[in-house]
Amino acid sequence: MTGAVSCTERVLVVDDEPNISELLGTALRFVGYDVRVAGTAGQALALAEAFRPDLVVLDVMLPDLDGFQVSRRLRGLLPQIRIVFLTARDQAVDAVTGLTEAGGDEYIRKPFDLDELIARIALVLRRSTAERPRRLHVADLVLDQDTYDVTRGDHAIALSPTEFRLLSYLMINTGRVVSKEQIRDRVWQYDFAGEVGVVENYISYLRRKLGDPPLIRTVRGVGYQLRSPA
Repeated sequence: MTGAVSCTERVLVVDDEPNISELLGTALRFVGYDVRVAGTAGQALALAEAFRPDLVVLDVMLPDLDGFQVSRRLRGLLPQIRIVFLTARDQAVDAVTGLTEAGGDEYIRKPFDLDELIARIALVLRRSTAERPRRLHVADLVLDQDTYDVTRGDHAIALSPTEFRLLSYLMINTGRVVSKEQIRDRVWQYDFAGEVGVVENYISYLRRKLGDPPLIRTVRGVGYQLRSPA
């Protein structure tokens, strides 16, 4: 199997065959993804709203709705989501439908090679990251990843490199609640041996520098969320 990677991307696996969904869920967790599993379209849509995945591995043949219908609904809910269709169908017309009309990013036929599927998922997510805007906006806060400039309204904000990486990560995940562990792993990229208190300190530094109205919300027992002021 493909070696472990450092990532915090969220993947939702949707397949009504438990052996397939369990296999994929286990394999994707092993290489470092945050994974949830659903067996029906209804479960998938409910999970997507709560979990807000970066990518969905989506079976076309589901018991309640077909995957193409689910894909269209997911795109309406999360416009930036990536979708990898997974199906036993072999007609070329289905691939065309999945990749064009239904907004899929990849179309993989069963039976599949597990390593190839994981590699395809990683490739789709890398493309997604490369397409993200380099200039991030949340309310009146602007961060430019090329010039390292940060402004709020008319005021420039001076940040240390670590503060800049932390703010970038929060802004890329605007609206999501990210845990201290996810922040630590993505911003510092090495193990603090459990010292997640350093994340709290840097969140505090950022809050002071960003000023009011506050943009960073603490979700007790879970993590932090950057969002526009109410």
